[in-house]
Amino acid sequence: QEQPVESGGDLVQAGGSLRLSCVASRTIFRANTMGWVRQAPGKQRELVASITLSGGTNYADSVKGRFTISRDNAKNTVNLQMNSLKPEDTAVYYCNAYVGGRWTDYGGQGTQVTVSS
Repeated sequence: QEQPVESGGDLVQAGGSLRLSCVASRTIFRANTMGWVRQAPGKQRELVASITLSGGTNYADSVKGRFTISRDNAKNTVNLQMNSLKPEDTAVYYCNAYVGGRWTDYGGQGTQVTVSS
């Protein structure tokens, strides 16, 4: 099964925290940089965080200092710890792999994060 499975999304108040998890297939996970991409209604998808095979990380300016991405190579899992959430973080969050020079979600369903003010 190639489709990753995302979980952990919920409705939270501004200032709250959530932890998203993604379980990907071994084939995808162990060969690629992984990332979290979000899509808010009416907006383009945005890469918020990525992590390389060796653990190097990058973050969008909008989430720096608030979000932390990590990966567990033994469990083929990539996580996103989200703190100090803001209403503008509201979106569907998708687990992605960087393959062939582009980000792809392999058809994952994503997980909904809603932050109320």
